[in-house]
Amino acid sequence: MIPCQRHLFDLPEDLAYLNCAYTSPLLKSASAAGLKAIDQKKRPWGITPQHFFETAEENRTLFSRLVSGHPDNVAIIPAVSYGIALAAKNLPVAKGQTILVIADQFPSNIYAWRRIAESSGAVIKTIPRPENYDWTTSVLNAIDRGTAIAALPNCHWTDGTVLDLVRIGEQCRSVGAALVVDGIQSLGVMPFSVEAVQPDFLATAAHKWMLGPYTYGFCYIADKWLNGTPLEENWLNRRDSEDFSRLVDYRNDYQPGARRFDMGAHSSFFLAPIANAALNRILSWGVERIAATLQQKIAEIAAFAIDLGFTIAPEHARAKHMIGLYMPDGLPADAGKRLAKENVFVSVRGNAIRVAPHLYNSADDLSRLRLALKKTIR
Repeated sequence: MIPCQRHLFDLPEDLAYLNCAYTSPLLKSASAAGLKAIDQKKRPWGITPQHFFETAEENRTLFSRLVSGHPDNVAIIPAVSYGIALAAKNLPVAKGQTILVIADQFPSNIYAWRRIAESSGAVIKTIPRPENYDWTTSVLNAIDRGTAIAALPNCHWTDGTVLDLVRIGEQCRSVGAALVVDGIQSLGVMPFSVEAVQPDFLATAAHKWMLGPYTYGFCYIADKWLNGTPLEENWLNRRDSEDFSRLVDYRNDYQPGARRFDMGAHSSFFLAPIANAALNRILSWGVERIAATLQQKIAEIAAFAIDLGFTIAPEHARAKHMIGLYMPDGLPADAGKRLAKENVFVSVRGNAIRVAPHLYNSADDLSRLRLALKKTIR
C-alpha cells in the first residue's frame, strides 16, 4: 500500500476532497513546474525551437508507458471530445450499421456519434443500465455483424461500474467492429494495456486521475489508422517543422506516427510541464499500487455506506477507485450542497453520490465523509 500522500498536495486538513473524478488538485511539484513555465514566458528570448517539441515528446513517451504502448501511437489533444472526433472522422460507418454506446454515457462520447449516424444513416444503439450492474455481458450480447463501432468507457462515469474491455475488444475484432475508448475516468488509476485491449482509438484528458492540467490530454491511435486524416492542419505536425527557417517550404507529408493528429500549438508551454510532472509522479507510484491502495479506501467507504442504508454495486462490478452510493428512495435534491457544507466534496451524478478518493485522502477524510453522509440522509 502507498501511504497517504497529502503532503505532496496543498489541501486544508479540515477538508475532505473526495472528488478526483470531477477534477484533481495539482501536485505541488506540478504547480511549481507550471509557474516556472509562466516565468519563462516573461523572458521569451530564452525560448528556442527545441522547446516547441521537447516536453511534448517526453509526455508522449510517458503516456505510452502508462498504457503499455509506443510513443509513435500517441497524439496530444486538448480534450476527450477531440479524440472522439478524430475517431469519428477516420472510422468507416455504413448505412444501417450500429454505433454502440451505454446508457448515461458521458456526452463527449455521444455527440460525435450522433452526427456520424445522421450523416451516414447508421443507428445509435444504447445499452440500458443492467439491474445486476453487469455492463460487460450486456455489451457482448449487443455486438454483432452489424456493429460498426463500440464507443465505450472503461468504467461508468456516474458510479464506477466497470466494463471488461479485453473481452469486449475480442468480440469487436471477431465481427470487424472498431473499439473507441473514453479513458478519462480510468487512466492513471486503473491499469490499462493497449496490447491487451487493442482499441482503435483511446482518448483521455489529464485533469482528473492523471493529476494534470485542464485542456491537455492524449489519444492513442492503433497502427492501422496512423495514415488517417487529422482534424486540423497545423505547421507543427508537418515533417521537418523543427527547422523554423524553412517553414515556408510547405510540406505535404506529416511528422511520423500519430503526430499528424496532434492539436495545434501542442507545445502548450504552460500546460505540458504540469502534465509532465504529474505523469512522472504517477509512474513513480505505479498504477497497480495506486489501484490497490484506493481499493482499500473504497472498501471502507462501501462498508459504512451499506450500514447507513445506501445501495452500491457489488465489488466485482465496480472499479477500485470510485463508487456510486444510491438511496432506495432517491437522494435529497441538495445532497451535494449539504455535504459541501460539512467540508466534504463529492459529486452527485444521476441518482448516485459519486465518491472518488485518491492518495491524498486520509483516514480522517473517510471519517468526515461517514459522518457527513449520516447527517445528510437524516
